[in-house]
This record gives sequence, structure tokens and C-alpha cells, in this order.
Amino acid sequence: MSENNDKEYEITEKTRDFSSSPNVVDMLLSKKNETILDSETMILETQKRVWGALKKGYEYTGLTNESEIFLRKNVFAKIDMVVLYVDLVGSTTMTLELPEEKLAIIISSFSQEMASVIRLHNGYVLKFVGDAVIGYFVATDNAIMAADNAVNCAKSMQSVIQKGINPILNQYDYPDLMVKIGLDFGQSIVVRYGSSPEASQVDLMGPAMNIASKIQSMAKTNQILIGADVFKKLHPKTQKHFKEIVWKNNEWKYRSRVTGEIYKVYEFTG
Repeated sequence: MSENNDKEYEITEKTRDFSSSPNVVDMLLSKKNETILDSETMILETQKRVWGALKKGYEYTGLTNESEIFLRKNVFAKIDMVVLYVDLVGSTTMTLELPEEKLAIIISSFSQEMASVIRLHNGYVLKFVGDAVIGYFVATDNAIMAADNAVNCAKSMQSVIQKGINPILNQYDYPDLMVKIGLDFGQSIVVRYGSSPEASQVDLMGPAMNIASKIQSMAKTNQILIGADVFKKLHPKTQKHFKEIVWKNNEWKYRSRVTGEIYKVYEFTG
């Protein structure tokens, strides 16, 4: 690791005070805040936390379960939303190659960083599922803004991983993290599994949840895919950065809930 001393020193200088004072993203995770950080600050905050997790055992302050609070207040309600799935690619290989404790730190850091990006873009974190994170953006009042926030969130996730997390992992000779991201828009119903308003588990159910998952599973490494119902709500200038996916050999068989035709999916091209 001697060849990385200079890099490590640089990160150390940037992060030497972070363990004794709250950082911006942790504060935003602990309470609702409508401010979205600029990308440079977001990436720097990510580097500080990931470096601290790997080097000093820094633990995240935790995510207040705002999603659960929101869902419990809206049990059995039908809510328009943009659903986002982000899945870590290659975690099976990492499981075979990395020590368990390091793997746990990397997966935990990845999940928490993706959660912070969701919150910073005014979304809710529904849950962590293994090496995947599910978020949603309520669109009841403004579907256009929800779609815009969700797409910007997906793009920020890629930046945070490529410019924030991976440079730190590289210093320790760990593999780069790569993701697949899928988004869809639709109405989901809040379900409660049990009679207790406080203790019973709450979750979301609906076509958008299912299709967003299917879209994510079809994405290539480091690719963002969105359903047509998200695409339609984006500003024309933003739409220009997407192109329709042309499926081959019946790879995609899901049909529009409105027209009955094959549901269109779009790829972010940058």
C-alpha cells in the first residue's frame, strides 16, 4: 500500500475532522430537508464516509425511517409515484474474493450511499434487498417534478459510485462497483400485513413496483433504463438524452397498462 500513501494522505486531510462532527449528508438523512447538494459536495461527502468506513470503521448515523412513517400514514391509499431500483453488479464475485468483513462494509456503504442520494433528491427509501436499494418519489402533487427528481437521482448515483466510491476502493485494491438502474411510473397501493397500525409491516404493491424491477433486470452494467410513463413526464430537453430500446428476440414482453402494446423502455445516453 506504500504507493497509495499520497492518495491516502490526501483523503486523510479532507476527512480528519469528520468523525467528530456531523457531515452534511448524515444530517440530511436524519431529517427531512428539501435542499439538493451540488454533485461536487455529494461526491466529497461520499469519499469521506467510505474512506472512514474502510480505514477507521466509521459507521453511518443511520437512516430515519421516513418511508415507514409516510406509508403508515397512508395505509391502503393509492399513490402515484416513480419507483427506482438500483442493483449492485458483481456482488457474487466479490463474495468469493473478499474477506467477509470487508464485503459487509462495502455492501453497507453502497446501500447507505444510494439511500442518501435518494433522500437528497426528495425521494423515500423503501428498503434494502440484499445488494439492491428500492426508492420511490411521490408524484401525487407534481408528477413532472417527481420524474425529474428520480432521473437526476439515477444519474447522481452513477456519479457517486464512479467518482466517489470507486476511487476510494481502488486505493485498497478492491474492485470497482457497478450498478444497473431501472425506473417506472405508476400507481402503488400501501399495504399493511397485519392489524397493528404501529407494529405490522408496511410495503408497496403495484404495477410500477413490478415493472421497475423488470426494467432494472434488463439493464446492462452502468446503464439507466426508464419506462415510457417516466419518459413522457420529462422535459423535452431531458428526453433528448434518452433513446428507445429496440428489443431483439422477444427479450421484453411486458405490455402497456393503457394501450396493450409492448411497453416502451428508454436508455439514458448522457
